Amino acid sequence: MYAPQDDTELLAEALREEGPPPGARVLDVGTGSGALALEAARRGAEVTAVDVSRRAVWTARLNAWLTRLPVRIRRGNLFAPVRDRTYDLILANPPYVPAPEAGRGPHGRARAWDAGRDGRLLLDRICRDAPALLRPGGVLLIVHSALSGSDRTLELLRAAGLKASVVRRRWIAFGPVLRSREDWLRRSGLLAPAEDREELVVIRAERPC
Repeated sequence: MYAPQDDTELLAEALREEGPPPGARVLDVGTGSGALALEAARRGAEVTAVDVSRRAVWTARLNAWLTRLPVRIRRGNLFAPVRDRTYDLILANPPYVPAPEAGRGPHGRARAWDAGRDGRLLLDRICRDAPALLRPGGVLLIVHSALSGSDRTLELLRAAGLKASVVRRRWIAFGPVLRSREDWLRRSGLLAPAEDREELVVIRAERPC
Protein backbone atom coordinates (compact mmCIF):
# COMPACT_ATOMS: atom_id res chain seq x y z
CA MET A 1 0.00 0.00 0.00
CA TYR A 2 1.19 3.54 -0.70
CA ALA A 3 -0.21 7.02 -0.17
CA PRO A 4 -2.48 8.38 -2.95
CA GLN A 5 -0.45 9.86 -5.79
CA ASP A 6 -0.96 11.24 -9.31
CA ASP A 7 -2.71 8.10 -10.58
CA THR A 8 -5.26 8.25 -7.75
CA GLU A 9 -5.97 11.92 -8.44
CA LEU A 10 -6.33 11.29 -12.18
CA LEU A 11 -8.84 8.51 -11.53
CA ALA A 12 -10.65 10.69 -8.97
CA GLU A 13 -11.05 13.36 -11.66
CA ALA A 14 -12.58 10.78 -13.99
CA LEU A 15 -14.86 9.61 -11.17
CA ARG A 16 -16.09 13.15 -10.55
CA GLU A 17 -16.69 13.64 -14.28
CA GLU A 18 -18.59 10.35 -14.45
CA GLY A 19 -20.81 11.64 -11.63
CA PRO A 20 -22.44 8.46 -10.34
CA PRO A 21 -25.85 9.37 -8.90
CA PRO A 22 -26.77 8.81 -5.25
CA GLY A 23 -27.48 5.15 -4.65
CA ALA A 24 -25.30 3.93 -7.53
CA ARG A 25 -23.47 0.72 -6.70
CA VAL A 26 -19.72 1.34 -6.90
CA LEU A 27 -16.82 -1.10 -6.50
CA ASP A 28 -13.29 0.13 -5.77
CA VAL A 29 -10.95 -2.81 -6.45
CA GLY A 30 -7.43 -2.51 -5.02
CA THR A 31 -8.64 0.28 -2.77
CA GLY A 32 -5.37 0.91 -0.90
CA SER A 33 -6.03 3.71 1.59
CA GLY A 34 -9.64 3.96 0.39
CA ALA A 35 -9.31 7.40 -1.20
CA LEU A 36 -11.39 6.58 -4.27
CA ALA A 37 -13.99 4.63 -2.31
CA LEU A 38 -14.45 7.62 0.01
CA GLU A 39 -14.73 9.99 -2.95
CA ALA A 40 -17.57 7.86 -4.36
CA ALA A 41 -19.23 7.59 -0.93
CA ARG A 42 -19.22 11.39 -0.58
CA ARG A 43 -21.44 11.47 -3.67
CA GLY A 44 -23.96 9.20 -2.00
CA ALA A 45 -22.98 6.01 -3.80
CA GLU A 46 -23.30 2.57 -2.23
CA VAL A 47 -19.62 1.64 -2.13
CA THR A 48 -17.75 -1.62 -1.70
CA ALA A 49 -13.95 -1.59 -1.53
CA VAL A 50 -11.63 -4.60 -1.88
CA ASP A 51 -7.92 -5.09 -1.31
CA VAL A 52 -5.69 -8.13 -0.83
CA SER A 53 -3.50 -6.35 1.72
CA ARG A 54 -4.47 -6.59 5.38
CA ARG A 55 -2.79 -3.25 6.04
CA ALA A 56 -4.74 -1.61 3.20
CA VAL A 57 -8.04 -3.01 4.50
CA TRP A 58 -7.28 -1.78 8.01
CA THR A 59 -6.27 1.67 6.70
CA ALA A 60 -9.34 2.00 4.48
CA ARG A 61 -11.60 1.01 7.38
CA LEU A 62 -9.92 3.57 9.63
CA ASN A 63 -10.29 6.31 7.01
CA ALA A 64 -13.96 5.43 6.48
CA TRP A 65 -14.52 5.59 10.25
CA LEU A 66 -12.68 8.92 10.56
CA THR A 67 -14.70 10.48 7.75
CA ARG A 68 -17.94 8.78 8.88
CA LEU A 69 -18.63 7.60 5.37
CA PRO A 70 -20.41 4.27 4.76
CA VAL A 71 -18.06 2.00 2.80
CA ARG A 72 -18.20 -1.79 2.90
CA ILE A 73 -14.57 -2.98 2.90
CA ARG A 74 -13.56 -6.56 2.15
CA ARG A 75 -10.22 -8.34 2.03
CA GLY A 76 -9.66 -10.53 -1.00
CA ASN A 77 -7.96 -11.09 -4.35
CA LEU A 78 -9.48 -8.70 -6.88
CA PHE A 79 -13.12 -9.67 -7.48
CA ALA A 80 -13.20 -12.84 -5.38
CA PRO A 81 -15.23 -11.31 -2.49
CA VAL A 82 -17.88 -9.79 -4.80
CA ARG A 83 -18.50 -12.40 -7.50
CA ASP A 84 -22.21 -12.52 -6.67
CA ARG A 85 -22.83 -8.78 -7.18
CA THR A 86 -23.02 -6.35 -10.09
CA TYR A 87 -22.15 -2.65 -10.17
CA ASP A 88 -22.94 0.60 -11.92
CA LEU A 89 -19.30 1.70 -11.66
CA ILE A 90 -16.06 -0.16 -11.05
CA LEU A 91 -12.87 1.77 -10.18
CA ALA A 92 -9.46 0.13 -10.55
CA ASN A 93 -5.99 1.46 -9.80
CA PRO A 94 -4.01 -1.79 -9.85
CA PRO A 95 -0.26 -2.38 -9.65
CA TYR A 96 1.08 -1.67 -13.15
CA VAL A 97 4.84 -1.03 -12.98
CA PRO A 98 6.89 -3.45 -15.12
CA ALA A 99 9.37 -5.35 -12.96
CA PRO A 100 12.34 -7.64 -13.70
CA GLU A 101 11.59 -11.32 -13.17
CA ALA A 102 12.68 -12.40 -9.72
CA GLY A 103 11.54 -16.02 -9.74
CA ARG A 104 8.43 -15.27 -7.68
CA GLY A 105 5.53 -12.87 -7.60
CA PRO A 106 5.69 -9.49 -5.86
CA HIS A 107 5.54 -9.51 -2.10
CA GLY A 108 5.60 -7.04 0.77
CA ARG A 109 5.16 -3.38 -0.10
CA ALA A 110 6.08 -4.11 -3.74
CA ARG A 111 2.66 -5.70 -4.23
CA ALA A 112 1.32 -2.16 -4.46
CA TRP A 113 3.22 -1.43 -7.68
CA ASP A 114 5.09 -4.42 -9.20
CA ALA A 115 3.15 -6.17 -11.97
CA GLY A 116 5.43 -8.57 -13.85
CA ARG A 117 7.71 -7.95 -16.81
CA ASP A 118 5.04 -6.25 -18.92
CA GLY A 119 3.15 -4.55 -16.08
CA ARG A 120 0.00 -6.53 -16.81
CA LEU A 121 -0.01 -9.11 -14.01
CA LEU A 122 -3.37 -7.82 -12.75
CA LEU A 123 -4.47 -5.64 -15.65
CA ASP A 124 -5.28 -8.62 -17.87
CA ARG A 125 -7.31 -10.24 -15.08
CA ILE A 126 -9.28 -7.06 -14.52
CA CYS A 127 -10.02 -6.74 -18.24
CA ARG A 128 -11.16 -10.35 -18.29
CA ASP A 129 -13.27 -10.43 -15.12
CA ALA A 130 -14.68 -6.91 -14.65
CA PRO A 131 -17.16 -6.93 -17.58
CA ALA A 132 -19.25 -9.69 -15.97
CA LEU A 133 -19.67 -7.54 -12.84
CA LEU A 134 -21.02 -4.51 -14.70
CA ARG A 135 -24.74 -3.88 -14.91
CA PRO A 136 -26.12 -2.91 -18.35
CA GLY A 137 -24.88 0.64 -18.89
CA GLY A 138 -22.27 0.13 -16.17
CA VAL A 139 -18.81 1.68 -16.47
CA LEU A 140 -15.29 0.54 -15.64
CA LEU A 141 -12.70 3.27 -14.98
CA ILE A 142 -9.13 2.00 -14.82
CA VAL A 143 -5.88 3.93 -14.49
CA HIS A 144 -2.41 2.70 -15.38
CA SER A 145 0.87 3.68 -16.99
CA ALA A 146 1.16 3.72 -20.78
CA LEU A 147 4.29 1.61 -20.19
CA SER A 148 1.91 -1.25 -19.42
CA GLY A 149 0.18 -1.08 -22.78
CA SER A 150 -2.96 1.03 -22.99
CA ASP A 151 -3.69 -0.37 -26.46
CA ARG A 152 -3.73 -3.87 -24.98
CA THR A 153 -6.23 -2.78 -22.32
CA LEU A 154 -8.49 -1.26 -24.96
CA GLU A 155 -8.23 -4.38 -27.12
CA LEU A 156 -9.20 -6.73 -24.27
CA LEU A 157 -12.10 -4.60 -23.07
CA ARG A 158 -13.50 -4.18 -26.58
CA ALA A 159 -13.16 -7.94 -27.17
CA ALA A 160 -15.29 -8.41 -24.03
CA GLY A 161 -18.06 -6.36 -25.63
CA LEU A 162 -17.41 -3.04 -23.90
CA LYS A 163 -17.15 0.37 -25.54
CA ALA A 164 -13.69 1.53 -24.40
CA SER A 165 -11.59 4.66 -24.88
CA VAL A 166 -8.88 6.71 -23.17
CA VAL A 167 -10.58 9.63 -21.41
CA ARG A 168 -7.65 11.13 -19.52
CA ARG A 169 -3.89 11.41 -19.96
CA ARG A 170 -1.21 12.98 -17.80
CA TRP A 171 2.57 13.10 -18.09
CA ILE A 172 4.40 12.96 -14.76
CA ALA A 173 8.01 12.83 -13.60
CA PHE A 174 9.43 9.41 -12.79
CA GLY A 175 8.79 8.35 -9.23
CA PRO A 176 11.29 6.47 -7.05
CA VAL A 177 10.30 3.02 -8.37
CA LEU A 178 10.68 3.90 -12.05
CA ARG A 179 13.91 5.76 -11.41
CA SER A 180 15.34 2.70 -9.67
CA ARG A 181 14.72 0.50 -12.74
CA GLU A 182 15.09 3.08 -15.50
CA ASP A 183 18.11 1.33 -17.07
CA TRP A 184 16.29 -2.01 -17.13
CA LEU A 185 13.21 -0.42 -18.73
CA ARG A 186 15.36 1.09 -21.48
CA ARG A 187 17.22 -2.18 -22.10
CA SER A 188 13.88 -3.99 -22.29
CA GLY A 189 12.53 -1.56 -24.86
CA LEU A 190 9.71 -0.38 -22.61
CA LEU A 191 11.20 3.09 -22.29
CA ALA A 192 12.59 5.10 -25.22
CA PRO A 193 16.18 6.39 -24.88
CA ALA A 194 15.10 10.04 -24.61
CA GLU A 195 11.94 9.46 -22.62
CA ASP A 196 12.16 11.10 -19.20
CA ARG A 197 8.51 11.19 -18.09
CA GLU A 198 5.76 8.64 -17.56
CA GLU A 199 2.34 8.90 -19.17
CA LEU A 200 -0.67 7.89 -17.08
CA VAL A 201 -3.98 7.05 -18.76
CA VAL A 202 -7.53 6.54 -17.57
CA ILE A 203 -9.56 4.15 -19.68
CA ARG A 204 -13.36 4.22 -19.60
CA ALA A 205 -15.22 1.10 -20.68
CA GLU A 206 -19.02 0.90 -20.78
CA ARG A 207 -21.21 -2.16 -21.00
CA PRO A 208 -23.98 -1.66 -23.57
CA CYS A 209 -27.53 -1.48 -22.22
